[in-house]
Amino acid sequence: MNEFTKRRAFTNIIVAVILVIGAIASSIIMINGVVKVKSAQTNITVTGSAKQQITSDLIVWTGNFNAQSAKLQDAYTKLEGSRIKVSDYLLKQGLTKDDIVFSSITTSMFYVMNEYGNYTNQVDYYMLSQVVTIKSSEIDKITEISRNATELLNEDVAFQSDPPQYLYTKLADLKVTMLAEATKDARKRAKMIAENAGNNLGDLKYADMGVMQITPLYSNEIDNYGINDTSSLEKEITAVVHCQFKIDK
Repeated sequence: MNEFTKRRAFTNIIVAVILVIGAIASSIIMINGVVKVKSAQTNITVTGSAKQQITSDLIVWTGNFNAQSAKLQDAYTKLEGSRIKVSDYLLKQGLTKDDIVFSSITTSMFYVMNEYGNYTNQVDYYMLSQVVTIKSSEIDKITEISRNATELLNEDVAFQSDPPQYLYTKLADLKVTMLAEATKDARKRAKMIAENAGNNLGDLKYADMGVMQITPLYSNEIDNYGINDTSSLEKEITAVVHCQFKIDK
């Protein structure tokens, strides 16, 4: 065997050793990967939800009115006259004095503009405004008042009626019930997935409550920070939980 043949045989041996070492290393990596996959599959995380329709049991309605004059005292006198008319109107609609809450007076000053289009320090007129607020469980009555209150315009009252807000006062208790239902839904989903994979569902490891969505009825609207609709009398509340369960193989 000449020198060239010896070197070639030695090179082949080195290559073979490297291939064997590489195969062994690959096998170890594959085995570790399988172990990691199996370990990752010992838990399952699912999302559960629950929905329920609710009807608002409290209405909050506000209206505002204003008066203006070049003299502050005259503006106040006009506003006080408007306040009395607003109060009398609401009392005639079947409300009591305890139902009617007037805010403090807001005063705004408007200044004279010169020939160059710039405002001067001279007061042109004062505008005083006030807000009236009604909170009641008599939703139909207050809704009707909110629609008709602009009749005060006929009495020379610069009145503006705001859209009513419809609220549900038992929300705290309902949330507890709905979160329990959402957790049941999560367990049901997790059990179905585990059994379809030939495993058994184990204990709950942890649960994370998602945001509540309170939306108008039949709405598909969602928000990452949650929705609290106050514009609709009839609503739908959705509760979401994220649960992680053990998987028993």
